[in-house]
Amino acid sequence: MLLSVLLQTAVASVGISKVGAAIGAGLAAIGGGVGIGKIGSAAMEAIGRQPEAANSIRTGMILAIAFIEGVAIIALVVCLLVLFL
Repeated sequence: MLLSVLLQTAVASVGISKVGAAIGAGLAAIGGGVGIGKIGSAAMEAIGRQPEAANSIRTGMILAIAFIEGVAIIALVVCLLVLFL
């Protein structure tokens, strides 16, 4: 109930695109954090099960984290462009 009232007042004062951009930026940040956390968790579990493969697991983990971070940054930039343009 409170969230709908807050969203209605936000939409009344600014354009719907600005509210959507703010929500999108928040979701992009949260999604990137959750994705990186899951990758880190799975990698640590895999290293715990097979310590001799730690170097290859770590390399794959860092590569996947870099891709997720890139997508999250692109999403944030798009949301900021919508917010300010």
